[in-house]
Amino acid sequence: MSALEAERSVTDIMAEIGQKARIGARALAIATSEQKRTALLTAAGAINAHRKKILAANAKDMEAAQSKGISKAFLDRLLLTDARIDGIIEAVKTIAELPDPVGTTIAEWDRPNGLHIERVRTPLGVIGVIFESRPNVTADAGALCIKSGNAVILRGGSDSFHSSHAIVECMLDGLHLAGLPVECVQLVPTIDRAAVGEMLKGLGGNIDVIVPRGGKTLVARVQDEARVPVFAHLEGLVHVYIDRSADLEKAVSVTLNAKMRRTGICGAAETLLVHKDVVATHLKPIIDALIAKGCEIRGDAAVMALVPEAKAATEEDWKTEYEDAIISVKIVDSVEAAIAHIEHYSSHHTEAILAEDAAAVEKFFNEIDSAILLHNASTQFADGGEFGFGGEIGIATGKMHARGPVGVEQLTSFKYRVRGNGQTRP
Repeated sequence: MSALEAERSVTDIMAEIGQKARIGARALAIATSEQKRTALLTAAGAINAHRKKILAANAKDMEAAQSKGISKAFLDRLLLTDARIDGIIEAVKTIAELPDPVGTTIAEWDRPNGLHIERVRTPLGVIGVIFESRPNVTADAGALCIKSGNAVILRGGSDSFHSSHAIVECMLDGLHLAGLPVECVQLVPTIDRAAVGEMLKGLGGNIDVIVPRGGKTLVARVQDEARVPVFAHLEGLVHVYIDRSADLEKAVSVTLNAKMRRTGICGAAETLLVHKDVVATHLKPIIDALIAKGCEIRGDAAVMALVPEAKAATEEDWKTEYEDAIISVKIVDSVEAAIAHIEHYSSHHTEAILAEDAAAVEKFFNEIDSAILLHNASTQFADGGEFGFGGEIGIATGKMHARGPVGVEQLTSFKYRVRGNGQTRP
């Protein structure tokens, strides 16, 4: 924060940010598809050109986080590498080339009185994104909002402040070259927590929706205090169910990937449910593969009896998002029992079934009320980029407006355009 900003109150700073965002949103809402594409491709090029600067900023964030004794999972989310920057660049480029949703006609019809009605996509306006340790959210959120015609106010955590600032500078390069207001993407310049409170109040009506990206404490605060709509991203208490019809090779490889590819992401599996009929054939190969990769097993009584390395699972384990190399394991009597367990403990984020029985799969898909359901595929595909969205602002676990990965289309609403020829209502 500059010396001038330090002399002003957080309330004043945030109010000005909100006002600028509203002005930026009006300009972006009518920007051409080519302007938005140019802004994003230029931003992607700037990220590539300035990767050394971004990595240096991230190193500063990592050093500070490590000095605080931050958890391994948190550090993994915070870390940027050349490969991860390549991923950020690719995501921004992919978003740039997506079809522009703004102005597209969702539906249209004629009324008997001659009126022609169209339902047309429009931007939401100003999106407030409050996130913690993931620097890539800066680029994903900025790119998705630009593409969908929305201004965005980014409030990253103090731990990722330098990384986020370096990435935002690249996004602003893109906006400037495309002739769009740089106020379309703003990073809150203070780590004062009061800034979050101001955003949750709506900045005088200038924020249209809040998207929280972080742990339960952050999301709970946002849901409790927000005076504007929220796209809630709750914890990823993710389940994998091994059905009696599961193919062994798929069961081992998919479960291992779902848990161990990256243990700190929201799509990582936290609970494994195994049908009793395949315990003799499937349980040991799956558990052995997990243990070989360094995963701790916490099991129910049946698992404890079969797996010497397992620790006893408590009631709390079935409710825990570990974000670490730990998985809870339970033997279930049927697909119905697996569904009952998931519906009781799930955060309604992502669940997977490993099965060759089509009836079991349909039952699982029909009866589980989670945002994302997978069949014979890793839960780590619960990601906007993997869905073809280029990226995501978050994975919404609520049921209103947006659900699952929040991408370009989910950041639009719609309006009705009604065309007549002098009709009056009797």
